[in-house]
Amino acid sequence: MHFESWGLLGLFASAFISSTVAPGGSEAVLAYLVNQNQIPVVSLVAVATLGNTLGALTTWWLGLWAAAKYPADNLLAGERQRSLRAVRRWGSWALLFSWLPLVGDGLCFAAGWLRVSWISSLCAIFFGKVLRYIAVAYAFI
Repeated sequence: MHFESWGLLGLFASAFISSTVAPGGSEAVLAYLVNQNQIPVVSLVAVATLGNTLGALTTWWLGLWAAAKYPADNLLAGERQRSLRAVRRWGSWALLFSWLPLVGDGLCFAAGWLRVSWISSLCAIFFGKVLRYIAVAYAFI
């Protein structure tokens, strides 16, 4: 397999994992690959955005799955209630901030739990994440 393929695959995996409940460092991987100047930046941003968006949608789906078994208000306390309040107040618009560390996972999970529209969630998640990756890539060009 060519280096470019491994780089893109590694970036996708890192971005996907970073956007689920597991910690990750997709920004560092993106910055490294941008500095290597072997893969077009547009391709790097696209792959990172795709992986991170799919990871966030996985977290959204986990929230939807959990909602079928557990009532949101009774199960979550304290910090996690903030995500529920934000999504209740702002709906899918809150997911523009799904790229934020720690907070973003909670927002995606809460949106699924509260059954926020899948398509509007996808759009908000994608838009927030693509802007974040463009900013990161631009900082390292």
